[in-house]
Amino acid sequence: MKTLEAGKVPLVLGGDHSVAAGTVSGVAEFYRRKNQKIGLLWIDAHTDMNTPDSSPSGNVHGMPLASLMGLPPVELGRIYDFSPKVRPENCVLVGIRDVDHFEKEHIRQSGVQVFTMRDIDERGMRAVMEEALRMAGHGTAGYHVSLDMDWIDPEDAPGVGTPVWGGATYREAHLAMEIIADHGRMLSFEIVEVNPVIDERNQTADLAVELALSAFGKKIL
Repeated sequence: MKTLEAGKVPLVLGGDHSVAAGTVSGVAEFYRRKNQKIGLLWIDAHTDMNTPDSSPSGNVHGMPLASLMGLPPVELGRIYDFSPKVRPENCVLVGIRDVDHFEKEHIRQSGVQVFTMRDIDERGMRAVMEEALRMAGHGTAGYHVSLDMDWIDPEDAPGVGTPVWGGATYREAHLAMEIIADHGRMLSFEIVEVNPVIDERNQTADLAVELALSAFGKKIL
């Protein structure tokens, strides 16, 4: 909140993805006080739409998006005493490829927008990102970008807690961030799930820094 009040773009470094419950709530509350809504771009291998009843593992890091969209756990979803934090039509998931059985129904019921890795394979990263940003930005002040490093293929980002093969490549990830920077409507940014204990030669952490720079406008030329 203080960073936004100072007119700056918050950069949050996780930690697991449960940190987003607080990050998105704070950004949404700041703009709610201005009578504005925010969009949410959730870039992840997973949907994080489990609830305590549906989760196979019970890990809270698989539940933050559910709570932000008004599902349990309500303790996370009611931060600042309003819910949901983002309208479903402005919540866009990109790069999804690993979804638990009961999550699928939560996604359908919630109405959030989803682009899987198949969409990226068939349409290309640029087309998917352009449409995702249009959805997240429609009728909003802009959007929070929540980037889970397991969205990227483990070949390029091995140091994550729950790696899933078949993710975005090094250049696809940079392109996505560069397109976000080109649009200029990012309100806040977070990167999560960098695990230095299992990283290889700091490869994942270095890539996370590079992607943050691209999202904030660093260009090749």
